[in-house]
Amino acid sequence: MNATNRKLAEEPEPKNRYLNAKRNPDYTIDQDWASYSAEEHDRWDRLFARSVTVLQDRACPEFLDAMRLLQLSEAGIPDMARLSDRLEPVSGWRVVPVTELVPDDIFFDHLANRRFPAGAFIRPESEMDYLQEPDIFHDVFGHVPLLANPAYSDFMQAYGEGGQRALRRGMLKNLARLYWYTVEFGLVRSETGLKLFGAGIMSSASESVFALESDSPHRVAFSLERVMRTNYIIDDFQQTYFVIDSFEKLLEACYRDFGEVYDRLESASTIEPDQTVPEDTVITRGTLAYFKDKA
Repeated sequence: MNATNRKLAEEPEPKNRYLNAKRNPDYTIDQDWASYSAEEHDRWDRLFARSVTVLQDRACPEFLDAMRLLQLSEAGIPDMARLSDRLEPVSGWRVVPVTELVPDDIFFDHLANRRFPAGAFIRPESEMDYLQEPDIFHDVFGHVPLLANPAYSDFMQAYGEGGQRALRRGMLKNLARLYWYTVEFGLVRSETGLKLFGAGIMSSASESVFALESDSPHRVAFSLERVMRTNYIIDDFQQTYFVIDSFEKLLEACYRDFGEVYDRLESASTIEPDQTVPEDTVITRGTLAYFKDKA
């Protein structure tokens, strides 16, 4: 190995090689699928294989069915244009590549128009188990399959349509909590018990097990205003997971004008992630042992 090769080998892999990509006004970019390296495709394959093994008995049936329908597989990083061509006839959604998290108003506009913005980069080898910012595995593997479900995809569009109003009302933090505790970290009832549907859980093999099987977190029945009052943890497992009855029930609870909800929330107290309140329907009361041990 010469000096140049030795220097390259010692340099850390860039976390996001798309940061300098040319952006369109809506923050989308060219995925440039052909530019992914063999190592990056292999990383997707290993993440996919691990997650599918963990999720077989833990993910909700709608997710597993849609994953097969959309032909997500252990065959390299998906081309978002081709994936969209399979998704759009099913639900009208497309997946559009972006470099990183986009501004809130841009994000809401994409969702309102049935476009899901997905990060184009894949996490580096050093962050296989935990990544704070969403990459293509989190966004495509975790989020996209359920966009094939009619009720869930309508909920996502309604969320985007409501985002601009939340911005105008100064209630974005409350709306963000709804997204966090459903789209990212939600659980759903099924005929065989609680199942996963949140993308933040689905794309983490370790949290997929923790969210369903650990005795540490609380699991509480979904209530719109309760969720919108509840803070959340960004960089660790959740202390409370909320459980919806079905995607149809979630859409029904949220497909309305939030004006009166926001009026009440303006004077409502904030609930911390480890708290339960008297109004809760507690499915399992957690010991919080995981968090106490860390503290």
